[in-house]
Amino acid sequence: MNARAQAALVLEDGRVFRGAAYGARGRSLGEAVFCTGMTGYQETLTDPSYHGQIVVQTAPQIGNTGWNDEDDESSKIWVNGYVVRDPARTPSNWRSKRSLDDELANQGVVGIAEVDTRSLTRHLRELGAMRAGVFSGDALGTVDEMVAEVLASPKMEGADLAGQVSTPKPYVVSPSGEVRFRVAALDLGIKSNTPRQLVARGIEVHVLPSTSTLDDLLAIEPDGVFLSNGPGDPATTVHATELTKQVLGREIPLFGICFGNQVLGRALGLGTYKMRYGHRGINIPVIDVVTKRVAITAQNHGFALEGEPGQRFESPFGAAQVSHYCANDGAVEGLRAFDVPAFSVQYHPEAAAGPHDAAPLFDDFVTLMEKKA
Repeated sequence: MNARAQAALVLEDGRVFRGAAYGARGRSLGEAVFCTGMTGYQETLTDPSYHGQIVVQTAPQIGNTGWNDEDDESSKIWVNGYVVRDPARTPSNWRSKRSLDDELANQGVVGIAEVDTRSLTRHLRELGAMRAGVFSGDALGTVDEMVAEVLASPKMEGADLAGQVSTPKPYVVSPSGEVRFRVAALDLGIKSNTPRQLVARGIEVHVLPSTSTLDDLLAIEPDGVFLSNGPGDPATTVHATELTKQVLGREIPLFGICFGNQVLGRALGLGTYKMRYGHRGINIPVIDVVTKRVAITAQNHGFALEGEPGQRFESPFGAAQVSHYCANDGAVEGLRAFDVPAFSVQYHPEAAAGPHDAAPLFDDFVTLMEKKA
């Protein structure tokens, strides 16, 4: 590892972490965030929700299982940069096709290894997620030069990124057996495991671009509408929020996940805010305000809905409630409408490498469509 080229992670507050080049050489700018997941780095890297971000892995050893051709959550790696402590020298897994280092290089993702990720994570936890840059090779410069480049990069607040990761044209994912329902899934950064969860329940999934109109959606005669996860500031989702209002007005069953939870919340009249460092990991406890049950969940979000645990509020579409909240900090983790068939959660029940406590939420979506039918 000592033979690797030098690299630097530079934060907007001037803090510099030196290390070794990992993946592609060059420069990459984005928001530095940390992820506490000890497994599932391939799913993390290919999750469109991480677009625009430099991901810091808190688990010290990354890359042990290499890279395979089955676990991608989308067509490419979406992170802007990658930061690890002890990368595997040789991957060891029967499904591995190549090393993580090679795959990062193949896809042009600039990374850095041999970083004190514990110190870096504490820094981000105390001061908050911030703009950063990974520099290696010819892109390395003086500290002042690199900090200036970071400060010139756009902030995550106000970033409209969903359209950059959405599918350019509709496509259909069909179940192998009988089709029970048809769902229109608005792609704001959808993960591959979401259609898999739906088709396993006999649902034909029509994945639509984020720019789709109500007419586009109604053309497929859906039994339900799904709002996917995705990146960026939910305050920028004017089109998706208006479309959601139109769906609620027609009382079509609706289910939202992560970014979709925030879109539904804004359609119901709630505001959103930027969290200090967000929730990113696969061990985050969430409490259901009705059952009081705790689910261990996978999450990836840096924005959240305004509200209090269990809060009931009036929306343009009737009564609604904050149905779930995070046990760690009380953040809003779910919504349920009472007068229209709609609910959402901030976490990821479809997480491939995470816990499966929340998987029954897809069954709840089926039940909602059955009742409507």
